[in-house]
Amino acid sequence: MYDLTLLAIIWAGVFAAAFAAHRSRLTPVLWYLLLGAVLVNVGWLPREMPSFIVDFAELGIILIMFALGFEENTNNFLSGIKRSWGIAFFGAVVPFCVAYGATFWFWNDVNTALLCGLAMTATAVSLTMVSLKSEGLHQTPAATGIMTSAVLDDIGSLALVAILVPMATGEAAISIPGIGLVVGKALLFFVLITILGGWLFPARHGWVSRFPLVGPFGLRNLLAMGRGEYTVLALLLIAVLVAIIAHGFGFHPAVGAYMAGLIIKQEYFDYHPDRQVDFYQQAKFIIDNMAFSWVGPVFFVALGTRLIFDPEIILDILPQGLLLFIGLFIGQILSACLAARYTGHFDWPSSWMIGFGMLGRAELAFVVMDIAYVQHSIIDTDAFYLLMLTTFLLNISVPISIRWWKYRFAASL
Repeated sequence: MYDLTLLAIIWAGVFAAAFAAHRSRLTPVLWYLLLGAVLVNVGWLPREMPSFIVDFAELGIILIMFALGFEENTNNFLSGIKRSWGIAFFGAVVPFCVAYGATFWFWNDVNTALLCGLAMTATAVSLTMVSLKSEGLHQTPAATGIMTSAVLDDIGSLALVAILVPMATGEAAISIPGIGLVVGKALLFFVLITILGGWLFPARHGWVSRFPLVGPFGLRNLLAMGRGEYTVLALLLIAVLVAIIAHGFGFHPAVGAYMAGLIIKQEYFDYHPDRQVDFYQQAKFIIDNMAFSWVGPVFFVALGTRLIFDPEIILDILPQGLLLFIGLFIGQILSACLAARYTGHFDWPSSWMIGFGMLGRAELAFVVMDIAYVQHSIIDTDAFYLLMLTTFLLNISVPISIRWWKYRFAASL
């Protein structure tokens, strides 16, 4: 019952966070993060979550990203990739250089600087997309630009992990085959998703329909089973399976879940007209409720528990942490904003929103911290707390800055 007790504490806290968000007019994500930090530091939640909560939180972010992809138009996403290469490139290079330069100045150690720079490179798109969702801005061109940039950023960050971690640990030098393997896996994953979305699911039409086993199958058949009673289960199964595939290719499962949502089209839900039910809207309502009301919030509360307050260490690294935060805050916003404006040709309000939306740090940052601090002891305790504090401040900045810029941004739509 211990795991269920923790879940009950988190869910009770979600109610409190939702109430605080309503009264403060700030996005609930901010309060979920703060809630997690408070609960772990007062001892109501453990520093190391049991596997049940960890897996439940993982399911939460899969549902969130699937729900967001489910609402996105596939054509908008594909066209957004063409506009987003500069945002992904400059929006990753500048934070890496800022973090590398700052931490090398603090400790004069190349390996520490490399790992700190790598931890601060990739954007936590889930945090941004949920913040945009709560403000009603998740289907704007800026939101698509952020998502596509983050996908490209994720690919580049995985390549950097493959290159820099072996160098920092002394296990290997730069390997051309290793880099090629990362890039090849990324391309193969997107080819596989394209195949699934392009002809396997809607296989009732075109030349594929002539195949004896594959031809009769279509996603519509799966969704329509049991007179539509298993529609949501079928969608959840697809989301989790593609998330697992993405993880197998080296991506975060959230990327796979978002891509799974993209390949599902509204016309697949045109079945059982005798029931007079809009199965698409019904499924969308249920999935949104799961993602944003009771499963998804667990992910952000768990994310907030990563910040453990040790007063002595926090006070010791606070000046460096604030300096690194300010440098990353300015560098990330300006690099992504200017890239959006001059390489993606977004208007200025959208460009600034993209800059604010690229501030978050989560999944890859914690993976790198675990490798650098827990597994290989490349960075010391001060550097670890520096990264944790900086990550927390950047994550809090996302919903606050999006909320602040919302009215100027909305006026341009």
